[in-house]
Amino acid sequence: MNSHEIEYKLHGDDMQFVEIELDPGESAVAEAGGMMMMEDGIGMETIFGDGSQGSGSGGFLGKLVGAGKRIITGESLFMTVFTNDGMGKKNVSFAAPYPGKIIPVDLSELGGKVICQKDAFLCAAKGVSVGIDFQKKLGTGFFGGEGFIMQKLEGDGLAFLHAGGTIYRRELQPGEVLRVDTGCLVAMTKEVDYNIEYVGKIKSAFLGGEGLFFATVRGPGTVWIQSLPFSRLAERIYANAPGGGRSTGEGSILGGIGDFLNGDD
Repeated sequence: MNSHEIEYKLHGDDMQFVEIELDPGESAVAEAGGMMMMEDGIGMETIFGDGSQGSGSGGFLGKLVGAGKRIITGESLFMTVFTNDGMGKKNVSFAAPYPGKIIPVDLSELGGKVICQKDAFLCAAKGVSVGIDFQKKLGTGFFGGEGFIMQKLEGDGLAFLHAGGTIYRRELQPGEVLRVDTGCLVAMTKEVDYNIEYVGKIKSAFLGGEGLFFATVRGPGTVWIQSLPFSRLAERIYANAPGGGRSTGEGSILGGIGDFLNGDD
């Protein structure tokens, strides 16, 4: 394996964290701020780029390209590497940022690549590459919000995603089509054909309260869907805060147009 071969254990139900067991010399990478706790003997290092072992092979330019990809997805320039510098097995734990589930994905069993929402990645074994995945139709993808830029996780190790609410894993048969709210689509395997589809009737979008675009996924392959996107949760909290709030919409331009129609600034 090119990625470090880690072991893990999930704790909790709706407020989960993942405990990763590292042998001496093994490492895990995570987004900044994701660490919950770690045992004595684990070293922590902030790195420039995506944390894959191959990212350093191109020198500074290779690291710069990897960091640039992370900027496009809205993530930090840096990631954190946790390495077992001790003699025996050591544990480091990473916590989910909001209520939901942690999804373990073994890239070696999923064709070496998984495409996910840009904010779904939590942590992974060192050696897993975190990049970006552009969709074919950039115009509709741009207005589709979350559907425009997706992250791709590549390698042969374990990675951990986080999503809100209940997680539904669907195995799509060849040619089977599923239309999903762009905010609810968490991840999919590389063979799934993915695109952004216009609803078609603006009146339906406005009066029905849904966005102007759907994510259309076509099998074969596996997709993971979340019942409660963080954007939806945050919108409801903000709207019910003292003084009211402004709807931001989910994966569409409806939020901004709705504010205009409602007389918001």
